[in-house]
Amino acid sequence: MKKLLLSSIAFVFLLTSCGSKQKGELTGVQGKKWYPEKPYGMELIPRGSFIMGKSEEDQGKLLNAPTKTVTVRSFYMDDTEITNSEYRQFVEWVKDSIVRTKLAILADELGIGPEEGGIGDYAFKDADTTRASVYDKYMLDNYSGMGETGYEGRALSKDEDLVWDTSDYPDEYYTEIMDSIYLSEEESYNGQRTIDVKKLKYKYSWMDIEAAARASVKGNTSRKDFIRTEEVEIYPDTTVWIRDFSYSYNEPMHNDYFWHDAYSEYPVVGISWQQAKAFCNWRTKFKNDDNKSRGRQFVNQFRLPTEAEWEYAARGGIEGGTYPWGGPYVISDTGCFMANFKPQRGDYAADAALYTVEAKSYEPNDFNMYNMAGNVSEWTNSSYDPSAYDYVSTMNPNGGDQSNTRKVIRGGSWKDVAYFLQVSTRDFEYADSARSYIGFRTVQDYMGEEDSTQ
Repeated sequence: MKKLLLSSIAFVFLLTSCGSKQKGELTGVQGKKWYPEKPYGMELIPRGSFIMGKSEEDQGKLLNAPTKTVTVRSFYMDDTEITNSEYRQFVEWVKDSIVRTKLAILADELGIGPEEGGIGDYAFKDADTTRASVYDKYMLDNYSGMGETGYEGRALSKDEDLVWDTSDYPDEYYTEIMDSIYLSEEESYNGQRTIDVKKLKYKYSWMDIEAAARASVKGNTSRKDFIRTEEVEIYPDTTVWIRDFSYSYNEPMHNDYFWHDAYSEYPVVGISWQQAKAFCNWRTKFKNDDNKSRGRQFVNQFRLPTEAEWEYAARGGIEGGTYPWGGPYVISDTGCFMANFKPQRGDYAADAALYTVEAKSYEPNDFNMYNMAGNVSEWTNSSYDPSAYDYVSTMNPNGGDQSNTRKVIRGGSWKDVAYFLQVSTRDFEYADSARSYIGFRTVQDYMGEEDSTQ
């Protein structure tokens, strides 16, 4: 009996060792080879150190940017500000998702499926559990009904295009849902009914890693305590074109700037810091949903740049430069202005632009970044503190205080004088504010070998 037991153990050992590629060596878990992929519309900003702060005279006498040598890691950055066209893609996605969710919920309540047509064509994809995977069935049995609406996590059907022409609505239930997303007749004029943009909300969750890491040393913490949920109205505030300027006729910009194709390649404005953060989350989700469908590994998150990253990218590798092109002048040797700003008192058009210009205007800096000075100021992820440079780290510095609602904006805009175009000039706006002269661009951390040629 003892011999039989030992023989069995030896046989099991042989089975477990036969065919092993490791041959008893510590080779690590073999995953897929990772190849860094440059995101569309972005440029790689190679890691490096630079002198952050004002190396020239502080004309504003703000004393909020003393010189400090810092180092930042490699990252990708949008080569232009986010445009109206790009932000409209976000808005259209949210609108589409909201309508499909409403249609699917009503179809579920009525018990109508795809086989019955009409609103049933937009029923949740998991309605037919005979075709669901084992995992899908398990999730439906164990987790369906948990959450605010009870429909969280259920797959929307995107096989059918949404119908927007009222004459082609498939049934009365579809009509009911579509009617609910438009402004009422009392709020419409000239026979036109428009989408109620206040209903275009994007909801997402994120984890406050920094708070969790600092709290973990105290113990007795749970992961769920640091998961934050945000719900943001994402449509730009077009009224900024009127509210930002008293006794000024800017109604054409209010009426047309965001939605008209004539302004598609212009930077989006009227976006608060919270809306910019929501866009970053959506962009990450949009990319990773596609990667998931292709069986590819997820990318890391898109986000707003830190103040240090923004200044490093704006300098374009020029040490001690006043502007992204170096400086110290804002006019080229051919007599042309180098950016879109207000060159003279009240003369907004002296630089051949009245308001904003297309995002790919003027010459890019040496990192191939367009309009890092002028056009629109840009949100950063950093909170504003006049003395931040005195205490932030010299490695990837960031003053990201969640309780501080003053957020750093950089670069100056079409309505600013040259001082605000300087790469070292700091300014701020409150996170819940939207302005006709503030936009944003996104960044993504570079993963892989620290090679600037990638």
